[in-house]
Amino acid sequence: MPTRAHSSLHRSTAKAGLAPTASGPEPVRGSRLPASGEGAAPVTAGSSRLCLALGGSHELFSFHHCSKCSKKGISNKTSEIPELLSWLKDLQKSLHNPPTANYSPDQGQMEICVTTGSQEGLSKVFEMLINPGDNILLDAPTYSGTLAALRPLGCNIINVPSDQYGIIPKALKEILSRWNPEDVRTHNNNIPKFLYTIPNGDNPTGNSLTTDRKKEIYQLARQYNFLVIEDDPYYFLQFDKFMIAQLLQQWGEKGFLEHVDRVVAFYRDQRDAMLAAADKWLKGLADWHAPAAGMFLWIKIKGVSDTQQLITEKALQRAVLLIPGGAFNIDSSVPSSYVRASFSLSSPAQMDQAFQRLAELIKEAV
Repeated sequence: MPTRAHSSLHRSTAKAGLAPTASGPEPVRGSRLPASGEGAAPVTAGSSRLCLALGGSHELFSFHHCSKCSKKGISNKTSEIPELLSWLKDLQKSLHNPPTANYSPDQGQMEICVTTGSQEGLSKVFEMLINPGDNILLDAPTYSGTLAALRPLGCNIINVPSDQYGIIPKALKEILSRWNPEDVRTHNNNIPKFLYTIPNGDNPTGNSLTTDRKKEIYQLARQYNFLVIEDDPYYFLQFDKFMIAQLLQQWGEKGFLEHVDRVVAFYRDQRDAMLAAADKWLKGLADWHAPAAGMFLWIKIKGVSDTQQLITEKALQRAVLLIPGGAFNIDSSVPSSYVRASFSLSSPAQMDQAFQRLAELIKEAV
């Protein structure tokens, strides 16, 4: 088994583990909303703005040594808080039991680095791994912050088709067929360096990879010796199923998982409220799938080839904040008939009113 494929799972798993705070989350980067929509506070009972655009902000990023890494590295200041790292490592062992946890340091022992948010964690990984001209694999539409972090690095982004159940392994295999697996033994080849994916509750689509697909993708990673970077902030927000060291120690693992259950229940209720509103107002006007994880609903508007103007101008004038689908495409200039709604903050009444207004706008547009 190639070392790189075996030791390449990068996971961020704590963003969704915290309930919304009074200050609210940070705005989605690269959303192309007008300035008035950026940094919008959570909607209050007396507010006329219906915000279905925002999401969470905190993430945990863990990584191990990999042979793809260049001399560039990641400074792990959290080593100065050994109690926190010990707690998080024990949690990883308990929940996932990664084999690398028992490796020696020179074999690529699991290490953990706590970052200030998803953008910092992703940026550090990308800057460590990518050289200009590198090929990378990515299933789009994807998190706009990821695209913003990748574009300045001069890499070639190869889009891997996906559907309701995540990356399509057959499509990935077809893309990889342009290279010979034997090329992995040479140093001067353009085999993709890594595959980036959000495996659970993808942002913006809400799609989740099935276990069988994960296994197929992993086998291709072994065959072609590329890394798999899992950006997994919604691991604890799977509906079917970070904090200071003192708080974690006080909670213990049992208390932490009980907290996770409460957060999941909150977001499940939020999701169900949004689905009810969509079913009430958007049936026949749009298509969507119920997300199995995360905090987003990915909606395809019928009869509208590009939602950019509809969302950034007309919807905004009606005080409804959504994200147009083009913001999540590798090429943001490509028309998109999709919009992304977030059910993280708005009340059921606000979701209902927002989708009622959206339905009126769709009818006017078509």
